[in-house]
Amino acid sequence: MNISDVAERSGLPAKTIRYYEDIGLIRPGRLSNGYRTFTDSDLHKLTFISRARHLGFPIEDCRALLALYEDDTRESSQVRHIAGHHLREIDEKIDLLRTIRATLAELVDACQGDHRPDCPILKGLSGEARLPQAE
Repeated sequence: MNISDVAERSGLPAKTIRYYEDIGLIRPGRLSNGYRTFTDSDLHKLTFISRARHLGFPIEDCRALLALYEDDTRESSQVRHIAGHHLREIDEKIDLLRTIRATLAELVDACQGDHRPDCPILKGLSGEARLPQAE
């Protein structure tokens, strides 16, 4: 398969596939004219990486997960450790986003949104007023 074929079948842009090659996640073969040639195994790896990226795994975790996937002697505890760490990071981000949302909601509620120039949102962002502390 050439890069456009594998891009279509994997759902990844050719630019992303070239990037994954540049960082060593995949190693397609090369024809005598320099064109990349991909195997079914390359396509499978790209699909694996794409799914992992959609779940938010960083590139280095994708690299580790792919290596574990290809290792018949792996222990599932290694995979669980990586996934569990990522899950904890997601939970932390969700908590932070909830705090940010609550703070912004208080600022929006405090703003009259009328024709006057007074605006608690701008005062809070500029430091003129203390931002509400979300619980």
